[in-house]
Amino acid sequence: MSELTIKTDVERALGGITSPRHGRDIVAAGMVKDVTVDSAGVVTFTFVLTREDPGSLARQARKAVEGVPGVTGVKMNVVDSADGGGGARPAARASGRPPAAPPAPPTPDEMPSLGKVLAISSGKGGVGKSTVSANLAAALARDGHRVGLMDADIYGPNIPRMFGLSGKPEVQGGKIQPLEAHGVKLMSLGFIVERDAPAIWRGPIIMKIITQFMHDVAWGELDYFLVDLPPGTGDAQLSLTQIVRLHGALIVTTPQEMAVGDSLRGAKMFERVGVGVVGIVENMSYFVCPDCHARSEIFLAGGGSRLAAELGVPLLGQIPLQAGMAELADRGEPIVVSQPESPAGVALRELARTVITRTAGLAPAIPITAPR
Repeated sequence: MSELTIKTDVERALGGITSPRHGRDIVAAGMVKDVTVDSAGVVTFTFVLTREDPGSLARQARKAVEGVPGVTGVKMNVVDSADGGGGARPAARASGRPPAAPPAPPTPDEMPSLGKVLAISSGKGGVGKSTVSANLAAALARDGHRVGLMDADIYGPNIPRMFGLSGKPEVQGGKIQPLEAHGVKLMSLGFIVERDAPAIWRGPIIMKIITQFMHDVAWGELDYFLVDLPPGTGDAQLSLTQIVRLHGALIVTTPQEMAVGDSLRGAKMFERVGVGVVGIVENMSYFVCPDCHARSEIFLAGGGSRLAAELGVPLLGQIPLQAGMAELADRGEPIVVSQPESPAGVALRELARTVITRTAGLAPAIPITAPR
């Protein structure tokens, strides 16, 4: 089958999907752009969404293309169009009407079925935030708790690899079914998009993805719902605080002052929107020699303690460096499962018990309107 024939069939399949906002098919509405087919049958195209479009349209588009004979793979780049793809805003300005005021931020929902909703954040990348998130979730599940872990790191979704999972989740009864490993229910963008797909997305699309992961996934009844956030203080963090009422945030840092300074800014962001910081987790805190069991501080010591003191919150745990931990993560084996009696395994299990104690009496935060 020729590439031109496949392209024609792909465009015909996409033309069978109607945009609720436009009242016509997504191809005619200009939501599908730059459709190409390579010699191997891999289809690449750009899909344009706005804040007003349902996120399910992207799933429908992917499924439609995957069902076309001759298609061996789909690479879909979802982008946000501030003007809705139809030039509505320039037309309004040309008519002399003032631009519409930006919509007010949504009121976050309280979702009691999720149990304690905790954000896990860091001021900078490379501090082991996802490692802490994965092991904390697995440790809580090992202790008999019902746990969900949402990978909201849109730009670097590593949770699937850390749990040894791949493949796309099923949709049943209009709900996405989370995948599960080590007793933890999981949802990640890494289950949906190709590994090499660049995430070139602005705020509205990030908001839409996080909203869908919160509301359209069949999480069931949970005791703890952990959200692994990307580094920094950007759209994902603010979107999460606008979607769900959090019980608190855990800030992951390393002992170095550069990491501590960035983490301080991240903690202040949560405080500014009315979300309390449960405490600080200092990762890569020290190293225990596997032969002599001597403890060595590889980096500067005390950064986590100083950050906790400055914020007036507890230091929840100090997690040591451990040889082989990265290899275990690459194999999808959290260290609290594969080596629970190792120094890092013990520290992470103690962290889980401390988090249980510290969050036992927390109520969902009352939101404060964040700066736009």
